Amino acid sequence: MGASHIDKMSLMSSDCRMWVDDPGGFSTGRVGRLHHDYHRHPLFQLPELEALAKELAPLKQCRFVRPGMTQASAFAHDSVPPDGRNIEEVFRRIEEPGSWIALYDVEVIPRYKELLDNILGNVREIIEREQRGMFHVTGFIFISAPPSVTPFHIDRENNFWLMLHGRKVLNVWDHGDRTVVPLDAVEDFIVAHSLRRVRLKDEYRARSHEFDVRAGDGVYFPSTSPHMTRSDPEWASPGDRVAISIGVNFYTPVTRRAAQVHQINRVLRKCGLSPSGPGESAALDAIKAPLGKITGIARSSLTRIVHKGMGGYKAPTGSF
Repeated sequence: MGASHIDKMSLMSSDCRMWVDDPGGFSTGRVGRLHHDYHRHPLFQLPELEALAKELAPLKQCRFVRPGMTQASAFAHDSVPPDGRNIEEVFRRIEEPGSWIALYDVEVIPRYKELLDNILGNVREIIEREQRGMFHVTGFIFISAPPSVTPFHIDRENNFWLMLHGRKVLNVWDHGDRTVVPLDAVEDFIVAHSLRRVRLKDEYRARSHEFDVRAGDGVYFPSTSPHMTRSDPEWASPGDRVAISIGVNFYTPVTRRAAQVHQINRVLRKCGLSPSGPGESAALDAIKAPLGKITGIARSSLTRIVHKGMGGYKAPTGSF
């Protein structure tokens, strides 16, 4: 398919839209239901996603999981398929039960960056009521055939999660639920990119918001909200066995400030203190945030020195 045709399709993004179900009650700090019609967009159809995967594969931005993964598994994935398939074979067999591929950071491809910006343009006004200065918009597309799962985990970004094809069950927990993910486990993730202590227990399931979603459905959830998905086989039929979803993610000065507070809190915790989390005290956050920024820069610089000669080091986006 020629680039000129791709560019024309990209321009069609203005024909699609996304909307939250309760604009007046929407908050960037709470889980909320939404709807959209981006599942109609040409760039989200399977042939175009295969073309996208071929562009991302040389950049190591396609991810694959090993067979047998459950929602309680560690969220580990590789940049090459465990069975040695190439991208063409992955998509040729994408309807086989358990097939799974994720396309990371699709915004590096200009036509998808344009599309992500268009999606968030629908809700920019209600986002900016509480969080101005949106930056670093990213997209993560998950393609799978049931039975399949995305394990329990947290992310740094705010997330507009859209179902594009098929059916999934999405479970999301409130980002401040410290029974499910303790504050120091969030700090480990923000500071060191470790999910070691972000693990699912069966008793947590009842505390989640559960959404049975199909094409056109979606959910918003804030930074560090625990979440997971599953896709069960009962909806699938021959020629219709693929579940596709996208997370349209973004940072703001609010998420960055929270990360800075986590940075200094980790230092305070190592000193034997029990610091309050971001958002619990505006006065303390005002003191902690600049100190946390300095701490994050120093930690990143030290790690870069340690990693010198091993390909260098870049601190995870949104970590301070």
